[in-house]
Amino acid sequence: MAGLYYEDFEVGRVFEHPLSRTVTEHDNISFSLMTLNPQPLHIDNHFSAGTEWGRPLFNSLYTLAIMIGMTVADTTLGTTIGNLGMTEVKFPKPVFAGDTLRARTTIIGKRESASRPNAGIVEFEHICLNQNGDVVATCRRTGLMRKKDVA
Repeated sequence: MAGLYYEDFEVGRVFEHPLSRTVTEHDNISFSLMTLNPQPLHIDNHFSAGTEWGRPLFNSLYTLAIMIGMTVADTTLGTTIGNLGMTEVKFPKPVFAGDTLRARTTIIGKRESASRPNAGIVEFEHICLNQNGDVVATCRRTGLMRKKDVA
């Protein structure tokens, strides 16, 4: 499904996104190092073995990025003008290499843009779950969405 326009969003609509992703040790190390995060909890097996987790903990910003990325095809692909912000970002359970993640989105609000007649503002609630159905991440995201047939 291509992205939806502002008019297509209905408050209360739930999307069970079909894409899923099994995350790997390489993903975690690469993302951490690309973003200049040398936290040994993410990239050092020996260090992590001595923590309460017993193994490397997945970088939470990568988890957030995966969660948002899995939602794009069903909601905002080609129809968003841009993200306006994210709030209430939470990581209630850890993610580890080998976990398979999936996402769910609920439309929790929408309103006309006061400054842009060709756009509206949509508020999304995203939830990321692992293969066991445990919630591993949540956030609220606000997007500036194109309207249909408005110049």
